[in-house]
Amino acid sequence: MRDFHLPGRSAVFAANGMCATSHPLSAKVAVETLQAGGNAVDAAIAGAALLGICEPHMAGIGGDCFALIKPAGEERIVALNGSGRAPAGLSAASMREAGHHSVPVNGPEAVTVPGAVDAFCTLSADYGRLGLEAALAPAILYAEAGVPTAPRVAFDWAHSAATLRGVARGYYTCDGRSPKAGVMFRHPRQADVFRSIARNGRSGFYEGEVAEDMVNSLRALGGTHGLDDFARTQCEYTKPVSGKYGDIELLEHPPNTQGATALLLLNILAEFDVAAMEPFGAMRAHIEAEATKLAYDARNRFIADSDSSIRLDHMLDPETAKRLAALIDPGSAMPPTADIAEAVHRDTVYITVVDRERMAVSLIYSLFHSFGAGIASERFGILFHNRGAGFTLAGGHPNEAMAGKRPMHTIIPAILKRNDRVLMPFGVMGGQYQACGHARFVTNLVDFGLDLQSAIDAPRSFSDGGDLQVENGYSDSALSGLTELGHRIVRPETAIGGAQAIRMDHDLGVLEGGSDPRKDGCAIGY
Repeated sequence: MRDFHLPGRSAVFAANGMCATSHPLSAKVAVETLQAGGNAVDAAIAGAALLGICEPHMAGIGGDCFALIKPAGEERIVALNGSGRAPAGLSAASMREAGHHSVPVNGPEAVTVPGAVDAFCTLSADYGRLGLEAALAPAILYAEAGVPTAPRVAFDWAHSAATLRGVARGYYTCDGRSPKAGVMFRHPRQADVFRSIARNGRSGFYEGEVAEDMVNSLRALGGTHGLDDFARTQCEYTKPVSGKYGDIELLEHPPNTQGATALLLLNILAEFDVAAMEPFGAMRAHIEAEATKLAYDARNRFIADSDSSIRLDHMLDPETAKRLAALIDPGSAMPPTADIAEAVHRDTVYITVVDRERMAVSLIYSLFHSFGAGIASERFGILFHNRGAGFTLAGGHPNEAMAGKRPMHTIIPAILKRNDRVLMPFGVMGGQYQACGHARFVTNLVDFGLDLQSAIDAPRSFSDGGDLQVENGYSDSALSGLTELGHRIVRPETAIGGAQAIRMDHDLGVLEGGSDPRKDGCAIGY
């Protein structure tokens, strides 16, 4: 329990339903959807669609999503891959010949076909109750009426608006400037797209005038995209990957996400007595940093589209973790094993919903870099993600950019189980940090017995590209200890990531929601 003498926030408790996400309006809309008779899938779609208006630099219908779903009355978890594929004309060889060493992050080459809309339509048809028209009604309303810019959104917007180019600047700035907190942001053209999807389902986005607008806009910038690339887009149901840490089972989305990286990281940490360390002292941060370097190096070598990933079993094998743990020196930091800063971003939204029947949804939704590729479609102002920057141009690599292939994704939704029962859907935002964030959240719960909100609030550190990013919550003695161990300490420009979670208390029959104060959002229940 937190110290009520100090600033902080309490967990939220409710009996019937709950949403936790990074913007309060989205959480409110999700709960209203539950109260109107919708289930967790309807509410998650309603909230996620609205997040693209509330936090347009982080998410939108020009992006991708992943979801884990617990159907009502069951303990099984269904995974849905809502990431799009590279267009038929994409070629790593062509980019290499043009002199590129990596996929241009702000060019049409980085724009894979957006997969989120197809995923929303599929989830609505297969698991929803109210239908798309009801689920998208709030996003239509607020896209036209406008949303006041939240403080954290305004902060991030100011740092990222320079990436916007061409018509995107007209759609996503206010007379060329980023909006300050409280300034209304409207996007009526996006409301038109939501109406098209509500009327026609996925064809309202992937075919007809909306698809033509996207294709024509990308091709005008030199993209190779065609209408067929959009028409053939299809999300995919998959099976989660999982691993145990203490009495907790962590379920992650399989490749092409980095979910297996979180499992490998936890397996490495299990080789150390983390619980005996100071929760926010130098040794825990050191061991976690070293384990992160090794786990992320494995990720960069092996994680790719599920059609081509051939080393997943190797990553999940406990023997792999034992061998990697043996490389860690408790008395000295190792050099960075891989440049994990290549695709750094902090721009993702996460939403989790649990309803009265205990259907649970863990959904993550992103444009990758802030404002994606920084380009938008001419007519409807659809901001394109740059998820193709997650590819490598290294010839023969499992994650080499290739036509029809999905890039490695950093965004990962998660669910915890205990004794084979679903305990908690949760997510940690923050791009590259997410796998490390999942591991830290789990160890906060298991090794240090923190309650849900405290586990979210607790200070974070992250080994990233040779630096150890450390939030302000660490003591001077911890920082000195880390420096003595050989870490180069840096203060991140802003807080590391964000998190949301809902715990299902099966004994009391209530829900407990936690929401990260590093973001603008909250947990709301009824």
